[in-house]
Amino acid sequence: MARGDGNLSHDLLPGEKGPQDACGVFGVFAPGEDVSKLTYYGLYALQHRGQESAGIAASDGSQILVYKDMGLVSQVFDEASLEALQGHIAIGHTRYSTTGGSIWSNAQPTLGPRPDGTVALAHNGNLVNTEELLELVEERQGKPRTGELARGNTTDTAVVTALLDTEGSLEDALREILPRLVGAYCFTLMNEGTLYAARDPQGIRPLVLGRLERGWVVASETAALDICGASFVREVAPGEMIVIDEQGLRSEQVMDPEPKGCVFEYVYLARPDTRIAGKSVNEARAEMGRQLAREYPVDADLVIPTPESGTPAAIGYAQESGIPYGQGMVKNAYVGRTFIQPSQTIRQLGIRLKLNPLREVIAGKRLVVVDDSVVRGNTQRAVVRMLREAGAAEVHVRISSPPVRWPCFYGIDFASRAELIANGLGIAEIARSLGADSLGYISEEGMIAATDQPAEALCTACFSGTYPVALPEPVARAQGILTSGEHDITAVGKDA
Repeated sequence: MARGDGNLSHDLLPGEKGPQDACGVFGVFAPGEDVSKLTYYGLYALQHRGQESAGIAASDGSQILVYKDMGLVSQVFDEASLEALQGHIAIGHTRYSTTGGSIWSNAQPTLGPRPDGTVALAHNGNLVNTEELLELVEERQGKPRTGELARGNTTDTAVVTALLDTEGSLEDALREILPRLVGAYCFTLMNEGTLYAARDPQGIRPLVLGRLERGWVVASETAALDICGASFVREVAPGEMIVIDEQGLRSEQVMDPEPKGCVFEYVYLARPDTRIAGKSVNEARAEMGRQLAREYPVDADLVIPTPESGTPAAIGYAQESGIPYGQGMVKNAYVGRTFIQPSQTIRQLGIRLKLNPLREVIAGKRLVVVDDSVVRGNTQRAVVRMLREAGAAEVHVRISSPPVRWPCFYGIDFASRAELIANGLGIAEIARSLGADSLGYISEEGMIAATDQPAEALCTACFSGTYPVALPEPVARAQGILTSGEHDITAVGKDA
């Protein structure tokens, strides 16, 4: 199947690559329930986290079956495929690739052999020491490789799956392997009889635990619990491993927690109806808009969002500023992923494939246009030009996150550092490049305050360049981060 845009919710020019979402994971242990359909709907709720491929593994206690393919959840599964996935345990995954290509062999869940059966694994995040782990696999197994690696799966997920092929219980294997992993990871995994979940000691990517009447659910976001009727219990703690089987649920703190949750989850990645660390994401984004209005006020007639990602912050900006809120652009919700490439004529129209201005609303108006982030700047530039052509008197751009100046190594695929518009230009220069009358970014302090989290509990690497997990020097140099001692990539935290 052909590859589409890879991102449903951010408004991009055709062919432009924005801040791609981390993956979404789901797991359920529920005897007597239709676990494959629960997983299907859980993945549906997590579709915004990855649109390249989707997959489900299910076990009836004696064998694990996996069904996965390229495409959206609704394109991959139908009644027949879900009916074939019988059992009382299931895990699911919806993918955006951060390591390994966007090809079928890299789709998840992965499946691998173990001395006592089989393991299936789904991963949200990105490991930065994959080469070191691959060397460990080859030291243990030699060549030729087995399992997913032998089938061409080159992802960090496949490497972890291979490392779990050791003597002893799967639980023991996880205790030994998890502390060796460097980077961000949230795992849902299973063997024939048990569901497992694990989170890295920084807790960079989100993972939550929910309760069903007859079982348990783990998922990337609380919105996925809501859609399958599970009640929220708590977040999976950083460094925690959860084990769920017929005896119930047990938990073990495998590593000491050093919380560094991704602040970009609040800004853009998570669904607005999700809660992270007890905070409504929608409310956090609205507060970012209110703080943005306090930091960068402007005389204007109308506040409009870049739909849909800028909507909560635009509402907050309007509330705080007293400037009326309005819908100045209409979004075509069905352009996010298409298997038909636009013609040259349509491509030249650029952003209009996704957005079209309401001329009667914006003509003659001084506009405040609110969006969540600026990466390369191409889309914002096209939006500003489109609004001026529709008759806007002034266009003032307001961004509810600070300038993105650094790449992410923990599960978000931004542009390379050289492509980030804020890396080489000042605010006034960016405004001129976008064609805006003015430009304002929220301060890092204002953004953090909107989350109700202490600054030391958040990862702000893409804005600050301070990485909570040390990066291998070759990785950093390849991204231009280590240049003549320009930036210290040593991890912050107790081991720094």
